[in-house]
Amino acid sequence: MGLKSYPRVYFELVFIGFTLVMGMGLSSAFLSILATELDPSGILASFVLSVWFLSRIFMELPSGIISDRIGRSRLLIMGLAIGGCGALLCALSNSIYILILGRGIWGLGTALYFMNNTAMILDLFDTSIRGRALGTFQGIEFMGSFIGAPIGAFMADRLENPAIPSYNIVFYVATGLIFCAFLMAFLSRDIRQIGVLKSSGPRVSVREVLLALTNWGVAIVCVNSFFRMLIMQGINSTVFPLYLNREVELSVELIGIVVGARTAGHIMATVVAGYLSDKIGRKPIVIAGMLIEGVSLYVYTVVSSFEFFILAGLIAGFGEGMVFVCLVVLLSEVVASRIRGGAIGLYRTFMDIGGFAGPVLFMIAFDNFGSTSPFYFAAAILMLNVLLLTTVKIHPSSRED
Repeated sequence: MGLKSYPRVYFELVFIGFTLVMGMGLSSAFLSILATELDPSGILASFVLSVWFLSRIFMELPSGIISDRIGRSRLLIMGLAIGGCGALLCALSNSIYILILGRGIWGLGTALYFMNNTAMILDLFDTSIRGRALGTFQGIEFMGSFIGAPIGAFMADRLENPAIPSYNIVFYVATGLIFCAFLMAFLSRDIRQIGVLKSSGPRVSVREVLLALTNWGVAIVCVNSFFRMLIMQGINSTVFPLYLNREVELSVELIGIVVGARTAGHIMATVVAGYLSDKIGRKPIVIAGMLIEGVSLYVYTVVSSFEFFILAGLIAGFGEGMVFVCLVVLLSEVVASRIRGGAIGLYRTFMDIGGFAGPVLFMIAFDNFGSTSPFYFAAAILMLNVLLLTTVKIHPSSRED
């Protein structure tokens, strides 16, 4: 099944995701630097990253269950609108407190969007091609981040306006992109109908979804989701830019290029890994991705030149992308399709807890145990995840569509 045979709504979702993620990516290279500038003490700086996930922890599971009952599209459109409001508040911020509030609202909106976005793609495709469909989708989607990170860093580094700080200008641009995504989703007849077509069926209870955790495979996938986001937010979004800025003494503009290289690796991996996972299985791809990322994290601590950081970032992003696309597909194949939305909400709840804890925990390690210690801790966590995944047994009979 080639791209030409995919339904039109798939490409609409791709374009909306690309626009949204590009807006999100504009601030990725400088956000932790901005937070430490607004809060030199560092007490609140990590919460600028963490609050993005704190606001989502209690939203993912209910929204997943609700989407199984009323459809995906309403919550997806609502999430885009809320996310745009949060980005606008970040653009208007002049203190660490307003920035934290804006990030929290922005994160809440993205929780609704990404949960329903993923469920829609999994609903649309059979398990035999689900990996490549989701991988291609996420690869194109995260091209937005690849483009946005260096553009946002360039704007923050070069734009000068006595009335509006350059960081705030970047957030205004992000707001515009997110509201464009909202309008595209709101005006799409196909997106409004897809939830009704794919989400009808018996009512799903919270208890039924939580009982899925008694399945060893589901539990390990959720635990891996927690650790994956713990590292992504604690290392990639928080410690890594600070490490490059303080220890390697790279400018924000150069950091944006390194972040873009990591995103490029992520994009390439989602497409390749999605296709390969349809051929050889999800678990081998996830394990290989974790091993690649773990080695790359160690390499960060032994290289010093800008060019080597670009290469290491590219390889780390490739490993990260392999895990990103295949882990949630693996989840979709060990739960009944009628509770898929709730299961994805559960999976994303674990992910959000990791995203909330990651910046705080790894900043503590960065400040108290040395600038390289977070990378060693993260590599060790990935090796532990690999061991856990080897215990998971996936049987064909567990796949239900």
